[in-house]
Amino acid sequence: MTMESTVAPVRGDIASRRVLQWSPIFLGALSATALSFILVTFGATIGLGVTSTSPTWRDASAALWILSGLYLIIQAVLSFGLGGYLAGRVRPSVVAAPSEETEHLDGLHGLGAWALAVVIAAALAALIGGTALPRSNTSLPAARTSAAEPLLSYELDRLYRAGRRSPNVDLTSERAEAGRILLTASSHDGMSADDRAYLIQQVAGTTGLAPGEAERRVDGVIANSKLAIARSRRSTVILAFSVATAVLLGAVAAWAAACAGGRHRDGAPLPEWMAHSNSIAGRRTVLR
Repeated sequence: MTMESTVAPVRGDIASRRVLQWSPIFLGALSATALSFILVTFGATIGLGVTSTSPTWRDASAALWILSGLYLIIQAVLSFGLGGYLAGRVRPSVVAAPSEETEHLDGLHGLGAWALAVVIAAALAALIGGTALPRSNTSLPAARTSAAEPLLSYELDRLYRAGRRSPNVDLTSERAEAGRILLTASSHDGMSADDRAYLIQQVAGTTGLAPGEAERRVDGVIANSKLAIARSRRSTVILAFSVATAVLLGAVAAWAAACAGGRHRDGAPLPEWMAHSNSIAGRRTVLR
């Protein structure tokens, strides 16, 4: 004995047909967010990331960046496609409604699920990002903090590396100041001669190195900082394009999947491209 679940049709006038029903939209949005979280977490676990503050990420090839961007787009299409399909599939149908109007309303429900999922994902990202920020830096004055610390932390470690140092020496202010100076290395004019001379003097006085050795260390750190900042900018551009493309293609996938879910709900024939795909799959199964 088989059990079939059907969605009861809703009777109403033309005005009632155009009202969005939020239950299918919420279901689709939550499903899309959940699947996207799973796929993004899986991709980050296996090393697919568009950006990272780790020094080893700077040695990653462009192929890995492109592959990470493509994975971000694919997971968005799958996640929003699932959310849109569920939003169209569980939406109650309207009796005596034209097929064009029904498909349009199904697409709007898929688009609503996409928009709500994007808002939920943005809120979660902001919440996680705010929680992940180091709380210790919030209580420090501006002179003791620097935006370069996450990006150039390895270069700053190399800059002030010393064989012997008193355990109670605090280099927080020096590191913050050096980080702000190193950020100017990626500008159009580069680091000024005065800033370079100041860094050499500061490194020599802090680490005890000879002036010549301190100069070579500063020059090496400046070159590495330029490369790190350039790679960070490149990965940020790839991330921006990947996110924008993923979100926009997710909207298209949500609309198309919602229309397909509505056709499945009403028992109507599938679109031509889906029917063609099913026929090809059936032929392959027969050949096997």
